[in-house]
Amino acid sequence: MSVEYRQITAEALAEEMPGQFDVVTCLEMLEHVPDPSSVIRACFRMVKPGGQVFFSTINRNPKAYLFAIMRAYIMKLLPRGTHDFKKFIRPSELGAWSRQAGLTVKDIIGLTYNPLTKHYKLASDVDVNYMIQTLREE
Repeated sequence: MSVEYRQITAEALAEEMPGQFDVVTCLEMLEHVPDPSSVIRACFRMVKPGGQVFFSTINRNPKAYLFAIMRAYIMKLLPRGTHDFKKFIRPSELGAWSRQAGLTVKDIIGLTYNPLTKHYKLASDVDVNYMIQTLREE
């Protein structure tokens, strides 16, 4: 199997390849784009009816600020300026944008990071990093 890497926006790819994918993942990027709802709509257009779209991002609250920005910069896990707290996305916002795009939110789960072991794990805590599973109904 060959892999093709392309530098293209989600919106442009959705125009080029509508309804072509069983699964679309949009991971750790919504908090970096100017219009997250536009990317979510593009993901909806790319996935086939009955297909799933998975999103991951960072919550916007004081705990997320402390862990995703302050801890990351103090521990030199990320370069300064990588994240802008104002662009973090609450689960309610991501859910609303997903529903407005035509996706049904099926599940949400958190990701927690242990800096001592340097491992992430799935958890019920969605206060900082989280993922949602959505479905494009048939």
